Amino acid sequence: MDVEVDGILVAAHELKAPLAVLRQLALSFEGVGAKDERIRDEMVSVSERAIRQVNDLTKVRRLEDGLFVMEPVAVRPICDDVTRELMHLFKYNKRDLSIKYSNRSQLVIANRELLHGVIYNFLLNAMHYSGAETRSELMVKDKNDRVRVVVRDFGPELPTDVWREMNRGFVEKPTSIAMRPGSSGLGLFIASKFSHYMNAEVGAIRHRDGTSFYVDLMKSKQASLF
Repeated sequence: MDVEVDGILVAAHELKAPLAVLRQLALSFEGVGAKDERIRDEMVSVSERAIRQVNDLTKVRRLEDGLFVMEPVAVRPICDDVTRELMHLFKYNKRDLSIKYSNRSQLVIANRELLHGVIYNFLLNAMHYSGAETRSELMVKDKNDRVRVVVRDFGPELPTDVWREMNRGFVEKPTSIAMRPGSSGLGLFIASKFSHYMNAEVGAIRHRDGTSFYVDLMKSKQASLF
């Protein structure tokens, strides 16, 4: 593993404890007014998202150990779990999220935990990159012998170098993304690492008014239970 990336993972692991303390401190505030309660809730939400990304980074380090089991999993329930987790964030930031499922093949070969992380990071990117009062889209559809999960945003154009890395199927390391403020590319780095482990293909499609990030997952030959 690249020394620079390995250093990022070590630093992320060290950040986990203080982030957990910050979350606990925010939860400890009681008897506050409505405005302060909203601030407290946002502090908890921010710390929880940061802890999740730290956890995802530590999983990146553990991928080398091959501990994440691949099995038939249902895509739609995982998407439902992620959207429930992030819907409050979209509403809080005055963003809209539309969801469309059209896949006939319900099961794919993946790791439930890693696939959750891929979709989570794609949606988190979409929320950050779309402007106020705009929408993001989550779609699941069949694509030849695969099932494609797409997250479409309506933000600034994705730079050519990042687009090429995504379509190569692998983001080497977190890098800042011009025209997309506040981004370190961390979510795309995590999503590409998780997808590569699952033998899934990631990519990006640039539009005149945003970007679609997608992951193509192998269909399971096991009969669907749904």
